[in-house]
Amino acid sequence: MNVLLWTLQILAALLYGASGVMKAFLFDKVSQGVPSFGALPRTAWNLLGMLELVCTVGLILPAALHWRPMLTVAAAAVLAIESLIFIWVHVKYREAGSIGMSAVLGLAMAFLVYGRIFLKPIL
Repeated sequence: MNVLLWTLQILAALLYGASGVMKAFLFDKVSQGVPSFGALPRTAWNLLGMLELVCTVGLILPAALHWRPMLTVAAAAVLAIESLIFIWVHVKYREAGSIGMSAVLGLAMAFLVYGRIFLKPIL
């Protein structure tokens, strides 16, 4: 179970890290032709990107260093909640593929929270 959870943490960190960089630093380039990027102001997208980058670090470092490992759980919980926001945005713009991706990522982060609290906590 620990290997599964670590694999999930690393994959999530890579995905959310890339997403955070795009939202925070490449917004003009990635938002062209994507209607849902109009749902929130640019500043909100930049803040969400920075939040994702902070959570990316939180998914790995606290657990790897065995320093306040509940920060890893908190990072996953924040990303799960963020996924709900993205589901709402994509539903509003009827972007089915993005709804599915946000739902899968949100469920994966919820499972990570559950796994790191109940199945295989990091001590």
